[in-house]
Amino acid sequence: MEWSIQQVARLAGTTSRTLRHYDDIGLLPPTRIAPNGYRHYDETALVRLQRILLLRELGLGLPQIADVLARQRSEVDALTAHLGLLRQEQQRLQRQIAAVSSTIDALKGGDSPMAENMFDGFDHTQYEDEVTERWGADAYAQSDRWWRGMTAAEREAWQQRVAQLQADWQDAAARGIRPDAPEAQQLAARHVAWLRGIPGTPAGTPGGDLVGYLLGLGEMYVADPRFAAAYGGVEGATFVRDALRSYVEAQL
Repeated sequence: MEWSIQQVARLAGTTSRTLRHYDDIGLLPPTRIAPNGYRHYDETALVRLQRILLLRELGLGLPQIADVLARQRSEVDALTAHLGLLRQEQQRLQRQIAAVSSTIDALKGGDSPMAENMFDGFDHTQYEDEVTERWGADAYAQSDRWWRGMTAAEREAWQQRVAQLQADWQDAAARGIRPDAPEAQQLAARHVAWLRGIPGTPAGTPGGDLVGYLLGLGEMYVADPRFAAAYGGVEGATFVRDALRSYVEAQL
């Protein structure tokens, strides 16, 4: 079965112009070009477009998306990884919906909204108790000041950096890269560099227990479903943990 470029644009909520641009840069060539010059797409092309749009939602640019698609061989593994991230985002949005709905209900009933429930799912402060318990109140205070001191553009850039790192981890895991292989160790180095940029954590504090921090994080990625989802599930998180462990043994 095939769809015309106009049909695909309508189905995907995009434009024919965008699809033609994807063709021009080699990201999504049409399955067939008719004698009249019209582009047509089959089911395989639609699956590829779905993956492109999912990666765009994660904040990746078109060159990065092309690189990810070129390296990922299994569509099922890739989409499974995407699904994990979407479910994580779904949970965050569900908390936001519940918070806003609760506020609306309170206002309609003439009551005061519950302040402690109004902002669930909106930012990083939901982890305050966990951060304080693990690394102390000062660690949370430092990271909180750092986060709130960012501009909107800086926050977006930071989130895109995280999304790219997570996507690259998932890609490497899906391709069966060994945790101690050079590619995995390069990812581990990027991961450590990212963590070092977060004030208040042992990675971002001079003299902090970086080794213990990395090993502990690796175990938490596997044990906590919220973190495992960011790496495509337990299997992906296990790959990240083992790669970080190899990095610690080789570099630290």
